[in-house]
Amino acid sequence: MIHVDVRRKAFNGREILRDIRLDVAPGERVAVLGPSGVGKSTLLRIVAGVDTAFEGRVDRPDNIAIVFQEPTLLRWRTVLANLLLTHRGLRPEMARAMLARVGLAEKTEDFPGQLSLGQQRRVALARAFVGRPELLILDEPFVSLDPGTAEEMIALTEGLIAETRPAVLLVTHEPREAERLGQRICRLGGSPATLAC
Repeated sequence: MIHVDVRRKAFNGREILRDIRLDVAPGERVAVLGPSGVGKSTLLRIVAGVDTAFEGRVDRPDNIAIVFQEPTLLRWRTVLANLLLTHRGLRPEMARAMLARVGLAEKTEDFPGQLSLGQQRRVALARAFVGRPELLILDEPFVSLDPGTAEEMIALTEGLIAETRPAVLLVTHEPREAERLGQRICRLGGSPATLAC
């Protein structure tokens, strides 16, 4: 069980989040909808353990994966090396199999700069799922993609979630994405932002 209790989060004295309480069961998919700038990414950074400067507590599994808005790949490493560097003990054949699963079997030795944005997002998905996370955090991973590519990526993500069955916490401002990937939809809004599920 993932347990989130954020009583208060502030930046430079300005309160951003208040009284955020959320439980996510193993294998459950929760989507958090909210407008840009409301604090969705801040909430995810707290849940992931990246941001620890808040009042409250988060209980999460050790095996988590994050897919950010940007692919955050090491541009001086090959696609295959990006996966191998992220997961200690990952065998190259497992990494290659996951890259093939996301449609990049022929791109293992390419560098991120040689890939389209959609392909880079596929690498980011492969990197997240190859470790079979217990908790998958998705921070608007389809933003700035054209509609056709976004649809392909959502369908790919649905398939990977069905295969690995992690708990999922997705934030987005797109209701369609929330409805496709979330079993439960919550809304983050207000100033400071609070969560309604």
